[in-house]
Amino acid sequence: MDTTVVRLLDGTKAYVHAVIDNFSRRILAFRVADRLQVANTIAVLLGAASNAVGIDRSVESPMLVVDGGVENFNSGVDELIEKGVLRRVLALTEVRFSNSLIEAFWRSMKHQWLFLNTLDSVAALRRQVSFYVDAHNSQVPHSAFRGQTPDEVYFSTGMHIPGQLEAAKRAAREARLEANRAISCAACAGSHSPAALSAA
Repeated sequence: MDTTVVRLLDGTKAYVHAVIDNFSRRILAFRVADRLQVANTIAVLLGAASNAVGIDRSVESPMLVVDGGVENFNSGVDELIEKGVLRRVLALTEVRFSNSLIEAFWRSMKHQWLFLNTLDSVAALRRQVSFYVDAHNSQVPHSAFRGQTPDEVYFSTGMHIPGQLEAAKRAAREARLEANRAISCAACAGSHSPAALSAA
């Protein structure tokens, strides 16, 4: 979980909250707001917790890795922790991992999409973030997953894709070799004729 600030054209700030799944890199929930409020953090966390799959809640609650920002440590989030909706751990303090995955997502979203568009209102920012999150989750293959999208990894629907891509790569390599071997210039064709070979 993290929050990033985006400055609009008129200089005002907007806030994007998001929760990323550490295993699949899928964005589980996000929200764009014009103010930094605890209610927005709570809404995103509840959305992510309710959308989470593959967790036996009778055994344990989903683990939430956060930094020390005020959006992550406040009475509203504390209440969710006390109710057992989530387990909160502080990155690089209570666990050895960082929240670098969500930071990498912010960097990609901002530099590869948001900053290329006109962000003149919170509504415009919300549309652009929504588009990017959808593309990130369902369309853009991730190199860490050998061509699978975050959705395919999260829902275990793309296990066949690495094999398909490897087979396609081998077939393309063979086709390229065959095409290259079939091409020859006039001089080469003449030097390999039976008459030329017998004269040699």
